[in-house]
Amino acid sequence: MRRRRRSYENLRTVVHLCSFLVSIYSVTMLFPVLIGLVYGEQDIYAFLGAFLIAATLGTLGAVLSRNSKKQLRTRDGFLVAILFWLFFSAFSALPLILDQRLNISFTDAVFESVSGITTTGGSVFKDIDALPRSILYYRAQLNFFGGLGIIVLAVAILPVLGVGGAKLYQSEAPGPLKEEKLRPRIADTAKHLWLIYSGLALVCGLAYLIAGMSWFDALCHSLSTVSLGGFSSHSDSLGYYNSYTIELIGALFTTSAAVSFPLYFAALYRRSLMPIVGNKEFQFFILVLGLLILATCFELWRTGFFDPLGSVVHGIFLAASVMTDNGLAAGGYPNWPSQVVLLLLGASFFGGCVGSTCGGIKAMRFLLMYRQTSREIKQLIHPNATYSTKVGLSPVSERVMRSVSSLFFVWIALTCLLVLGLLALDYDFITAFGTVAACINNMGIGYGATAATFGELTPAAKWLMCAAMLFGRLEIFPILVVFSRTFRYF
Repeated sequence: MRRRRRSYENLRTVVHLCSFLVSIYSVTMLFPVLIGLVYGEQDIYAFLGAFLIAATLGTLGAVLSRNSKKQLRTRDGFLVAILFWLFFSAFSALPLILDQRLNISFTDAVFESVSGITTTGGSVFKDIDALPRSILYYRAQLNFFGGLGIIVLAVAILPVLGVGGAKLYQSEAPGPLKEEKLRPRIADTAKHLWLIYSGLALVCGLAYLIAGMSWFDALCHSLSTVSLGGFSSHSDSLGYYNSYTIELIGALFTTSAAVSFPLYFAALYRRSLMPIVGNKEFQFFILVLGLLILATCFELWRTGFFDPLGSVVHGIFLAASVMTDNGLAAGGYPNWPSQVVLLLLGASFFGGCVGSTCGGIKAMRFLLMYRQTSREIKQLIHPNATYSTKVGLSPVSERVMRSVSSLFFVWIALTCLLVLGLLALDYDFITAFGTVAACINNMGIGYGATAATFGELTPAAKWLMCAAMLFGRLEIFPILVVFSRTFRYF
C-alpha cells in the first residue's frame, strides 16, 4: 500500500511537470500569429485557439498538481520522456486541426505534427507553396523545437520545479554519453547547448539570406536545417532555388548539425577545435560521410544523370541530407538511379553523432559494433588472448556493448515489422521499405508511392508511421521499458 501511495505521488509530480511544460510550450503558438500579421493574413485564429486550449489545460494541470514535491526516479524519467513527446505531438496538431484554410483530416493533422516535432519532415501536403506563411513558419518551428531545442528547454526549466532533471536528461541522452555531464548543474548545460543551437541557426539563416533566399525562406530553412527536420517552404525543397551555392550551404550546416553539440560546447570552452576533430566518433562519422559522398557523386556522374559539377554538388548535398536524416532535397531526388536512392536509404540508418539533432542509430553505435567485430575476429585467431573494445584509449564496458547490440537488434526487428505492416496494407516492397526508413530514422523523404508526399498513405498506414516516427525519435527503448511487465509503475 505504501509503495502504491508513493507511486501515485510520483505520478502527480510527473503530471505537474508535463502540465508545466505544456503551458510553456503554448506560448510558441503565438509566434506564427506574428508572422501572419506581418503578411496580412486574416485567419490567424487557429493559433490563438490552440494557444488558449494548451495554456488552459497546461495551467489547470499544473495548478491541480502543484503540491507535488517528489523526486523523480529513473522510471519516472522514462515516463516523462514518452508523455513529453505524446503531449507535444497532440498539442502541436491543434493549429492544423483548427485552421479551416487547410481542410485536412484529423489523421493528416496528427501525422504532420508528429512528423514536425520528431524532426522527420515527411509532409501530407501536396502543394506546399500554396500554404499560408504562418503555417509554413509553424512547420519549421515544429522542427526547431522538436530538435535539440525543445529537449534542452525542458531540461533547463526542470530545476525550477524542484525535480530531478538529470533523470529526464539521462533517459533522453542515448548511448555512452548517458553518464557524462558537461557542467555541474544540468540547467547550465541546457542553457549553453540552447545558445549553441540557436547561434548555429542564426548563422545558417544569414548564410541562406546572403545566398539569395528571402528573409522568410531563410528563416524557415535555417530552423529546419539545424534541427535536421527537413520541412521546407516549397514543394521542391531546396531544389526550388536551382542554386549550387544554397545546396552547398545546406550541406555544410546539415553536417554541422549532425555533430555532437556537447563537442561544440567543449570547443568553445577550451577555445580550440581539438575536442571536435580529435573525437573518435566525429572522425568515424566524417569518414563514412566522405565515402558515401564519393560513391553518390561517382554514380551520378557514371550514369550521366548530371554533368560533372552537378554530380558533385547534388551528391554532396543529398548524401549529407539523407545520411544525417535531414530530409531537405534537390536535383529531382528521389527520382535518381535506384541504386543511388537505395544506397542513401540504407545510409539513413547510420545518422550522425550522439548528442546531435539527427535520427538513425548514430555513428557511435556503428563504431562500437565495428570495434566489437574486430575484437571477435582477433579472439577467434587468438582464443587465449584477452581483448577489450575501446574508443580511443577508453575501454567500453560490457553493459554499454550489450545495450548497443540490443538496440541494433530491436531497431532492425522493428523496421522489418513495420515493413510487413505496410505490405499487409497492400503497399509494394519499395514503397514499404522507403517509407519505413524515412519514418523510423526521422529522415522524411519517402520512396515509391511516398516519394512526393505522404498524403498518399491510407489512414491506417499514417498512424502506423506516426508510431514509427515516435519510436525512432525516442530510440525505441524508453517505449519498450514503459510497456514492459517489469516496469510496474504501481
